[in-house]
Amino acid sequence: MSIMFETTRIGSLELNNRFVRSATWEGMAEKDGAMTPRLSQWNEDLAKGGVGLIIASHAYVSPEGQATPLQTGIYKDELIPGLREMVDRVHSHGGIIVQQLAHGGRYAQESMTGRPALMVSEWDGMDKMPGKVMTKDDIAGLAEKFGRAAARAKKAGFDGVQIHSGHGYLLSQFLSPAMNQRTDEYGGPIENRCRIHLEIYRAIRQAVGSDYPVLIKLNCADFIEDGLESKDSLVVAQALEKEGLDALELTGGILSSRTLSPSRANINSQDKEAYFREEAWMFKQNLGIPLILVGGMRSFDLAEQLVSQGSADYVSMSRPFIREPDLVNRWKSGDRAPAKCISDNLCFKPGRAGEGIRCVTAERE
Repeated sequence: MSIMFETTRIGSLELNNRFVRSATWEGMAEKDGAMTPRLSQWNEDLAKGGVGLIIASHAYVSPEGQATPLQTGIYKDELIPGLREMVDRVHSHGGIIVQQLAHGGRYAQESMTGRPALMVSEWDGMDKMPGKVMTKDDIAGLAEKFGRAAARAKKAGFDGVQIHSGHGYLLSQFLSPAMNQRTDEYGGPIENRCRIHLEIYRAIRQAVGSDYPVLIKLNCADFIEDGLESKDSLVVAQALEKEGLDALELTGGILSSRTLSPSRANINSQDKEAYFREEAWMFKQNLGIPLILVGGMRSFDLAEQLVSQGSADYVSMSRPFIREPDLVNRWKSGDRAPAKCISDNLCFKPGRAGEGIRCVTAERE
């Protein structure tokens, strides 16, 4: 049996394979962030398709943190019943599902939320996007909001939570020297820039207890001028590991970066896959917790190789599952042909049009 189908553990979770669905935005929720039957079916299909661990779409923890239209919300108790129904459908197929908790920060739009976007500090890279620089009270309130959101996720039946600190969203902005130019205890050296992460982690732990799995999605680097670099990102990961973090999903890049964005296009050969593999190897050598590697994975044999050689413990994908929710079952059956996703990013266009993401290319074919 392939190492990819071994039974493993992340904290208290027992997983039957090493394939993870990385969270994305589906654009299928109600306007207030509530779950819909279509979005529930989406996650149920992933469970039926054999995904070992499903990380549900980035859910905003407070109204001003909404980053995209029809995004899942987890900012009020009234959303719990819909989330619970979806989780129950996933569990009915033996699926394991974790809720990602997020705040859009500067990427949130006042025209959509009705509130000023929160930003860590002024940054020329986004100077055309209006916002409000966060006060210390705002920062203190942020940790509380993440803690309450985690409590809602647990009450809804999720098997764990994941903190989203990648791609230039709010927590990623705190870590980036380019975006964080604060002069107080939340700016300057990496120990200050990651302070909010520790405060949020502790707030979540207080809300969910010591045995509930807590993960993080973390940029290995921003790949922009003066952005977060791997050596500083590793400091953050090690600090969270000491606090009791259960696993790390390693990603990179920010949304406004074209060539080195988190969702790179034209991945048509293995040398273009797993584009954070070198950083993953460095992190694995310096961490004891499980590492989930995301970023352009398309081939089963490369995934198997990276796990076997110790570059990662799990492999995470998003776009391939948009086209093939049953990809893991296909690979397990013996059909090891690469994922059919051609990385053209056309799947996001119907989402931006309010129709929800889907594989446009598969429909054309």
